[in-house]
Amino acid sequence: MKNNFKIIFGTFLVVLSILITVSIFSFMYNWQEDQSLINGLFNSDDKINNIGKKIGFYLSYYLVYKSFGIGSLLICLNILIVGLSLSFNKGVNNILNRSFILLFSCIWVSIFCGYFISNKIYAGVFGFEVKNLIINFSGEIGLILLLLFGIIVFMITVLNLTPIKLFNFLGSIIKMLKEKIKRNNSTGIETIDDNQKTINEENSFVFKNDVVNDEIKPTIENFSKFDFEKNKDDIINSNDNIEMKIETISDEERINSESENILKKYGEFDPTLELKGYKQPQIKLLSEHNNDGVITINQEELEENKEKIIDTLKNYKIGIDKIKATIGPTVTLYEIIPEAGVRISKIKNLEDDIALSLSALGIRIIAPIPGKGTIGIEVPNKSRKIVSMKSLISSKKFQEAEMELPLALGKTISNETFVVDFSRMPHLLMAGATGQGKSVGINAIITSLLYKKHPSEIKFILVDPKKVELTLFNKIERHYLAKLPGTEEPIITDNKVVIKTLNSLCIEMEQRYDLLKNGLCRNIKEYNIKFKKRKLNPNDGHKFLPYLVLVIDEFADLIMTTGKEVETPIARLAQLARAVGIHLLIATQRPSVNVITGLIKANFPARIAFRVTSKVDSRTILDSGGADQLIGRGDMLYTHGNDLTRLQCGFIDTDEIEKITELIGAQKGYSDSYILPEYIEEDNNQSNTINIDERDSLFKDAAEVIVTAQQGSASLIQRKLKLGYNRAGRIIDQLESAGIVGRFEGSKARSVLVKNLVELEQLLKNE
Repeated sequence: MKNNFKIIFGTFLVVLSILITVSIFSFMYNWQEDQSLINGLFNSDDKINNIGKKIGFYLSYYLVYKSFGIGSLLICLNILIVGLSLSFNKGVNNILNRSFILLFSCIWVSIFCGYFISNKIYAGVFGFEVKNLIINFSGEIGLILLLLFGIIVFMITVLNLTPIKLFNFLGSIIKMLKEKIKRNNSTGIETIDDNQKTINEENSFVFKNDVVNDEIKPTIENFSKFDFEKNKDDIINSNDNIEMKIETISDEERINSESENILKKYGEFDPTLELKGYKQPQIKLLSEHNNDGVITINQEELEENKEKIIDTLKNYKIGIDKIKATIGPTVTLYEIIPEAGVRISKIKNLEDDIALSLSALGIRIIAPIPGKGTIGIEVPNKSRKIVSMKSLISSKKFQEAEMELPLALGKTISNETFVVDFSRMPHLLMAGATGQGKSVGINAIITSLLYKKHPSEIKFILVDPKKVELTLFNKIERHYLAKLPGTEEPIITDNKVVIKTLNSLCIEMEQRYDLLKNGLCRNIKEYNIKFKKRKLNPNDGHKFLPYLVLVIDEFADLIMTTGKEVETPIARLAQLARAVGIHLLIATQRPSVNVITGLIKANFPARIAFRVTSKVDSRTILDSGGADQLIGRGDMLYTHGNDLTRLQCGFIDTDEIEKITELIGAQKGYSDSYILPEYIEEDNNQSNTINIDERDSLFKDAAEVIVTAQQGSASLIQRKLKLGYNRAGRIIDQLESAGIVGRFEGSKARSVLVKNLVELEQLLKNE
């Protein structure tokens, strides 16, 4: 019984050593992602990347980081040896000696790494602190001598190598070298005559390839078949006139491995270390609504709707082969397969008739459903369920999403969590009538990113012309928000500041493109990976680039008040900013063509439509109908290309946002918000520096056209003088410098400062 216990316990130690070893190697690779979870390690919501999961990470954390660093592998080796000894009942008596030696080696390796690598992951807290303690008392020379003493102790105890044996070993090596030199000297080549030279050369060959002792003598006949007598004269004559040229070849050019050395010494750059104590919001801060969206099946309602659909179609002589119902939180999808010969357009035209028979708020017919050979009829449920943001955030699909910027938008008709990657959209356009869920949708998107990204990885630029929708996010200013230098309010409400911010973002975009160009990267993801691996030098201006998300809550108000001054930079950002990690979220309650222009729509392929009041608005935002048939309160259509997906948006109320922002704001943050580049408006007097001699040959003609029409625009000069846009623009700048037209005012025409041609003539004479 006792022997069986030893075998079982030994086997357990072997298994334990393998588990710890594998977990330590996984910890060395994943410790940066798992480090922030150590305090709440046994929380079931935490995701551990370690291959040994929570137990493996816990053991690795205290063995590697808190103790001996990579020296902990020797502890694993000791456990393995003890387990094998007990299992096979061999070497049990020497367990204590081996354990002492391995523990001593573990301590030595930890201190060695603490001095030469100076990284707590490799040295552990023990090695790092002991190294500092020894240096404080005896200096670096004392530490080096102590390490050498450890090597000597290891050699004596393990290798059994005493100083006498070491000296004897060195003496024997020296003696062998002396004998070899003596033999080489005694067999040197003497040039007495040609025959003797040949013999000595052959003897030299023998001594290099044969064993020499007192009994065996080298002989010529045994080793050379070359006829020296026959070829001797040819060799001598041919060698007389040959000159040997010595050519030195330089070493091949080597790749600079400085970045690799830095990476080995310091490890990968971790942008989260500046706020290493930051904790992301917990899921328990979110509330459950309406039984957390659990769907209850009302069989009577399903049967009733099925009969009404069948009867309505029969009235128009449309037969049905099959019908299937898929119940969602807000809408039930009835999929029907009509009889052969029925035209799809005939069913599509019965949308209002089916809605009348069902007494529904609004139905939507999908004819046909993409990827299926069926026709879909979406009918609102009488009892609608609220999809809480908690159910979306806690879903496995969102928690395990391997995306740069994952967004949990809502749930589909089949009650599945719908997660998309914001970085691949790359911009999102959101529209809907007042009170249909736009603000809640914006809050859901921001909340998704707050739960997945560290403050060092993403920054928000929030524009709120209504001044009340995004005010709660003021509390996370020093963690997640970005603003212009010198501004006090992190939430932008002034339209003039909006214009400056958009132009500042354009400058930020251009600066980032310069960094990508110098770093030989195509996008922000590649650039940040290179920077983390320390392949980009901060002394050259390189830095870690967080994602920037611009959120505009009411776009129509900006367009109405500022026009092209806002549309132009937004169009530039929408076209160019994807690669450098700047993404736009624009929302409006008026999706008309003068607000959502063709230039805007072309660069916003991803769109969300809440309920709108007319089919025209639906086609403006989605390029198709359907948004006018939604039932409101978060019911929405999402498109990224051609397909439309109906979703119920996740609901998050003001109290939940307040809890999240208070938790984040109460933690240690950066000293200030993320500061955008300063944008300096054009100086009114800047154009006055234009030299009169550099004026265009048609300057006077253009001035007469402008003064006569009293309209200061480049397009007028183009039409009247038949010029290109660039030349007309330069003439306008020259007219401004001469004081004939006023400064650029965005979408408005320039004011004409000269009233008539007589005044113009007088002005030009005075110059």
